[in-house]
Amino acid sequence: IETVERVDIKVLIVGAGPAGIGTASALKQAGVEDMLVVDSREIGSSFLNWPKQMSLLTPSFHSNSFGLIDLNAIDPETSPADYLRTQHPTGEQYAKYLQAVANYNELPIRTGLEVSEVRKIEDRFIIITNKTEIFADVLVWSAGQFHYPKDQIFPGSNLALHSSKVKDWNDLEGDEFVVIGGYESGIDAALNLVDLGKSVCLYTRGEPWSSIDPDPSRSLSPRTFDRLRTVLQSPEKMKNLNLFKDADIKKIEESHGWWTLYDQDDIPSVSRTRPILANGFHSGLGLVETLFEHDENNLPVFSENADESTITTGLFYSGPALVHRKSLFCFIYKYRARFGLIAREIAIRIGKEGVDEKLKIYEKAGFMNSDLDCCTECECAIKPGETAPEPSAFS
Repeated sequence: IETVERVDIKVLIVGAGPAGIGTASALKQAGVEDMLVVDSREIGSSFLNWPKQMSLLTPSFHSNSFGLIDLNAIDPETSPADYLRTQHPTGEQYAKYLQAVANYNELPIRTGLEVSEVRKIEDRFIIITNKTEIFADVLVWSAGQFHYPKDQIFPGSNLALHSSKVKDWNDLEGDEFVVIGGYESGIDAALNLVDLGKSVCLYTRGEPWSSIDPDPSRSLSPRTFDRLRTVLQSPEKMKNLNLFKDADIKKIEESHGWWTLYDQDDIPSVSRTRPILANGFHSGLGLVETLFEHDENNLPVFSENADESTITTGLFYSGPALVHRKSLFCFIYKYRARFGLIAREIAIRIGKEGVDEKLKIYEKAGFMNSDLDCCTECECAIKPGETAPEPSAFS
């Protein structure tokens, strides 16, 4: 009979991406040693699985010494720009940075442990993996979203190729492509294909390139705007990009090597190649979804003081699914602003002393932001001007 390893730990962190390693680093700074980070894959696996051409939207710059922490840093004493010597790291480069942070902070990490069940009995969590049973007083769920694509979202969507499954845009055969989804991942897919000389038709529900929403999570990033403008200002490339706004694809059918797409008005369009689905990802909460309360929009609810479940004491969340007051914390620089708050709450709760003093570096760096009004009442002194590309470029 095979004996299952049993692990007893104070704090367990599930996920070895930026959220998990960032939270673990903050806990280490707060004096918490009895912890473990687990992941079914390797450190930074989501980034390692990005398409070859993909890179971080937010720019990195080594400004830490002037009190302006690198936007992609997950630790206030490190900078991807300084370590990697690049402004927009690729997935492979950023995974290298995550490994370096884990090594620098001497974090206890075990990979190859796939969590299959999470239970809470009395005051302890029981986490079942393929190799161990882990008993923990506190659980921090930091599983990302990349490995949970929305690829079963409407009839026939499984016939499409989700953008997260593309390793290199050069590998796709064909000259004409259809992309479904018009925000960051959709525009990124379309622009990469156009750069390769392909013809692309992109269908999107709204008109994301015209959004001037002050929340950068709800409008295209400046970098994506720049890339889009570059294509539209090139007559040679512009003729290969066709953007269809207000087109909500509801169904896909395949027949004899052709794919037919139907929009909200049941109007068909045909693709000679497998459609690219770039419609985002599920939350990543997965096995702990039911351990969180959900609001009227089915969004998970987190405590405002430390991102803890409001119905399961001791269960915290860190990562891109974080939402507060209808504001999205999906970028690294957003959810990292909560690392120190989670670490502070856990460290105090398990009896550590001098926590506030130990986390001063996190507070100074903006990793302990408790002012949630900054996201809901943002008013910039200078309103954005006309940033959308020329309307004549769109259908």
